[in-house]
Amino acid sequence: MILSIYLSIYLSIYLSIYLSIYLSIYLSIYLSIYLSIYLSIYLSIYLSIYLSIYLSIYLSIYLSIYQSIYLSIYLSIYLSIYLSIYLYIYLSIYLSIYLSIYLSIYLSIYLSIYLSIYLSM
Repeated sequence: MILSIYLSIYLSIYLSIYLSIYLSIYLSIYLSIYLSIYLSIYLSIYLSIYLSIYLSIYLSIYLSIYQSIYLSIYLSIYLSIYLSIYLYIYLSIYLSIYLSIYLSIYLSIYLSIYLSIYLSM
């Protein structure tokens, strides 16, 4: 009887501590890597395509009305190519670094607190 009570208390404490530490570390690493890669690729591709199309259409219409046709076509093509390449490189690097650092710190703190409270109940 005493042994079963002792084992249940020991196992509940051990499992709550072990699981909170393990899950917080595992989930923070996994989610930070996964989300940083996913968001950097998705946002960089999406924004580069969206902005290049939007700016090329907008600039071609705007500049064709107010400037010569040659200048509008040249600038719209140039800016769409430049911005798509620039945004893709910048956003992929920035988002991967920022999200990996932010998510690893935030998730490790949040999950360790949450899991320690939840598992101790």
